[in-house]
Amino acid sequence: MQMPSENNPLSMEYQTMSSNIPAELKYVASHEWLRLEEDGIITVGITHHAQELLGDIVFVELPEVGANLAAEEQAGVVESVKAASDVYAPIAGEVVAVNEDLPGAPETANSDPYGAGWFFKLKPANVADYDVLLTAEQYAGEVD
Repeated sequence: MQMPSENNPLSMEYQTMSSNIPAELKYVASHEWLRLEEDGIITVGITHHAQELLGDIVFVELPEVGANLAAEEQAGVVESVKAASDVYAPIAGEVVAVNEDLPGAPETANSDPYGAGWFFKLKPANVADYDVLLTAEQYAGEVD
């Protein structure tokens, strides 16, 4: 089901049984989302669906700034009261920033996964890799 978001009627969100999936983002099957910023940098975080599966997040380990990550390489760890899970680099690139607030407030990944709960930013090795990732509609099909 598609519904316009309240803040921007032109922005669409896909709703699954319990997850919201913003249409302007890209996704990977390992439940990370990506946003291509105007400067060509890609912001990465975990999806609403991922944080729901994990439950209350209590610990986040982020990659080092300057690390060169391959696509699907482990980039960090997220731990919850239920489980621990790896966070992966959805595409190859260099880590240019990490969310320094997240380790001190890991619950932000639950409360605002697409905003203040972002994990890291990548300078992509090949920005065209972004274009072949899952759309919101495709990701919704993966998690339904």
